[in-house]
Amino acid sequence: MSNFLAVAVVSVVVLMACLAAPSAANFYRDTQTTFGNERVKVVEGGRGLSLSLDQTSGSGFQSKKEYLFGRFDLQLKLVPDNSAGTVTTFYLSSVGGGHDEIDFEFLGNASGLPYTIHTNVFAQGKGNKEQQFRLWFDPTAAFHTYSIVWNPHRIIFMVDNSPMRVFNNHEAIGIPFPKNQAMRVYCSLWNADDWATQGGRVKTDWTKAPFVAFYRNLNFDACAIGAPCGSGSWRSQGLDGAGRNRLRWVQQKHMVYDYCSDAQRFPQGTSLECKRSRF
Repeated sequence: MSNFLAVAVVSVVVLMACLAAPSAANFYRDTQTTFGNERVKVVEGGRGLSLSLDQTSGSGFQSKKEYLFGRFDLQLKLVPDNSAGTVTTFYLSSVGGGHDEIDFEFLGNASGLPYTIHTNVFAQGKGNKEQQFRLWFDPTAAFHTYSIVWNPHRIIFMVDNSPMRVFNNHEAIGIPFPKNQAMRVYCSLWNADDWATQGGRVKTDWTKAPFVAFYRNLNFDACAIGAPCGSGSWRSQGLDGAGRNRLRWVQQKHMVYDYCSDAQRFPQGTSLECKRSRF
């Protein structure tokens, strides 16, 4: 093999590896603080990060890059003990009017009571697609992996690789779907005691501050704007039989609110996608 051909083959192999490999993110390299300054602390050489909340301010960070579709994983250990009034987040969002957004929000509670996971999808500025869940484990005792899979066909919310929610693309029946606006990854810890815990009835106990949440092992297998886009399995990912069974179990046993069942809030009738398959 000539030197020229050998170099060409190696270059192609390297390029294919770069296109296909997920991007293991580093908090130093790939994120930037959005608010809270010294309350955002990067640890373990960039592998981990903590956010803290006190009576003066919360804290947050965002990805430096914007993405249009991908799989986004991170590990999170939530605020322990009395976390009432606090909200810890992991979400994707575009900016400007008519924005798109895909939300994981973790609503704290008084000691001994479970967290509520609040999920929502905004497309072209329209949300009102909330589903809420209670977890089947203590999310403050150890790190667990939370994932958002976003492709042109559907959005899948997952916990430890178990699907808990699927939001399908129903543009064919007039339901907006986020597919044209690039989004950044955002995470934050902030005070929302006017609504977060039992509808605002339980307030933040500032004697317990600072409240601290820990993030670890960001992994983005995604299409960054201005960079090559790989061919990860997320591009057409759906649910197989085992995934559908797991989703049924989560929604039957652990869902505590579904906008599709809220006739009081939507007396004119729920959105059209509510009549379609949840898968």
